[in-house]
Amino acid sequence: MVTASLVPQDQTIVEFDVRTDEMLVNMGPQHPSTHGVLRLVLRTDGEIISEAVPHLGYLHRCAEKIGENLLPIQFIPYTDRMDYLAGMNMNLGYSLAVEKLCNMKIPEKASVIRVIVSELNRIASHLVAMGTYGLDLGTFSPFLYAFREREMILDLFEEVCGARLTYSYLTIGGAHDDLPDGWIDHCRQFLDYFEPRIPEYHTLLTTNHIFVNRTANIGVCSKELAIEHACSGPMLRGSLDARKNDTAWDLRKIEPYSDYDKYDFKAVIPPFDMAPPEAVVGDCWHRYMVRMLEVVESIKILRQALDRYPKAAGSHRVEVPKHLAAGDAYVETECPRGQMGFYVVGSNAKGQVPLRVRARSSSMANLSLASKLCEGCLIADIPAIIGSIDIVMGEIDR
Repeated sequence: MVTASLVPQDQTIVEFDVRTDEMLVNMGPQHPSTHGVLRLVLRTDGEIISEAVPHLGYLHRCAEKIGENLLPIQFIPYTDRMDYLAGMNMNLGYSLAVEKLCNMKIPEKASVIRVIVSELNRIASHLVAMGTYGLDLGTFSPFLYAFREREMILDLFEEVCGARLTYSYLTIGGAHDDLPDGWIDHCRQFLDYFEPRIPEYHTLLTTNHIFVNRTANIGVCSKELAIEHACSGPMLRGSLDARKNDTAWDLRKIEPYSDYDKYDFKAVIPPFDMAPPEAVVGDCWHRYMVRMLEVVESIKILRQALDRYPKAAGSHRVEVPKHLAAGDAYVETECPRGQMGFYVVGSNAKGQVPLRVRARSSSMANLSLASKLCEGCLIADIPAIIGSIDIVMGEIDR
């Protein structure tokens, strides 16, 4: 309520109230417009957002409880359904947790295969993020460009395991099968085709005047706020400032797994020479840019892994123990949306089924910032902010 005063000619002071009404607006749950079955309850005053509360649970499938009633090898397909845009990365995280619990040593060839398919899946995931982000902001062309290349990656996955979305290929002990004959050459041909296409994406979106106006200085997340909410992945790295010597927190560098320490690549912090004048560190544009630059780094890793594969020692997989070891194990991996963790508790009685299975979702932590990022923005900015977080509701609800 605002109290206003008018002073007429007769000097009599007249006071009156100017009242504004807040309104609750439901946004979602509609897939894919809210990047999954996400419901946001917006508290608005006109066009201004004062609060945005995420409501979850529309996709809950009790995955973790199911994991406590299946053999670890049987649970691999359920991990595909968590982040269904990065199924290979989900398979890898759970497999590493079980292998850590059972003290398993993975052959070099299996580790190389894991790196190859994980980085291909990272590229495919970031292409979806880029294409659908364009849809969120009103342009259709980037979506077609992104899916053109993603289909080629899915063709490679289909050659490897016969599936295009839910793979169950990376499994406990290594990979389900070795790479088929000729696959390495097909992958190199794809990279040679794909790398020159990246400038097209930057022309379509990154430097597009309308896109910059919709994302620059919108949904700004400071480094302190990101750390406070346990954010990770591009959500965190997009809030880091290279001028302040911030460390690009990437588990592939900080806590390497699958021999990532043997590959030459950079953990990405957005370069300021590419940022438009309107952009500030931590805004939607910087989060988008981290994913675009990570695609380039994944290509570097892939070329090194493809060269390493023919010389790698060992088999694509080792035998899995028949019984789970006692104790517990927790492993986090750097997935396209951030740090995905799996916690597995073994059996004290040489059982074959875990006593406890728990997944730590990166998207869940990243989405927890939604209300603070949306506060004070316009309703039209909501799609830009939520799209820049790049959530997958299957990973959050499970």
